[in-house]
Amino acid sequence: MEVKINKEIQSYSESLFFGLSMRQCGFSLAAVLVAIGLYFLLKPYVGAETVSWMCILGAAPFAAMGFVSYHGMTAEQLVWTWFRSEILEPKRLISEPDNLYYNLLEDTISKREKEEYKA
Repeated sequence: MEVKINKEIQSYSESLFFGLSMRQCGFSLAAVLVAIGLYFLLKPYVGAETVSWMCILGAAPFAAMGFVSYHGMTAEQLVWTWFRSEILEPKRLISEPDNLYYNLLEDTISKREKEEYKA
């Protein structure tokens, strides 16, 4: 018998069903429901192959949301962070050079330049 222990305790997730966490199960169920809904909604209007592709494309974002993790953030946190940084609170970054040495000695430099022009 072998017991797997995570090296990082924060990466531990309790498995609920087929090794999936509660979050992954919920999003997988949502993906299945979206696929079934799209199938019954679109079947009278388009062919079987087109319906199958539309079901896959419709369910894929929901399935991916349960499994995506980036820098320790879930997919919803990632989308919300992107939305806040790009849409709600965009920052315009202006690059202005700042020479501390020149700012401190500006008066001395200008006096010396005036003396050189006079001489």
